[in-house]
Amino acid sequence: MFVDSVRLDKWLWAARFYKSRTIAASAIEAGRVHVGDDRAKPARLIKVGDKLKIHREQEHIELLVRGISETRRAATLARLLYEETPESMLARQTAAERRKYYVEPSQNIEGRPTKRDRRALERWRET
Repeated sequence: MFVDSVRLDKWLWAARFYKSRTIAASAIEAGRVHVGDDRAKPARLIKVGDKLKIHREQEHIELLVRGISETRRAATLARLLYEETPESMLARQTAAERRKYYVEPSQNIEGRPTKRDRRALERWRET
């Protein structure tokens, strides 16, 4: 049986963007997935040629639907269901580079002063 369209949540699950259809459906309901420029609903039917925008954590992915599948298959086969736009790939690479050099704020926090530090602070206050 040839299928020319499939539910959006099922396709996102089959293309391995989300681990379950429930997680895919909640991401769609939260507005993190757009078809074209419009917010979508989980039951929205998508077909080959549709443009999707997916926002996950710090990633923003734009892709074109190249294939339709109702079943979840191997990752190598799932990769054939879509094609990421060059602009999206470049943006994700630059964001990854920026994150690589980002210093976590919690690394600068030293915590409670040691007894030696407290004594030095007391000496400084007395002068």
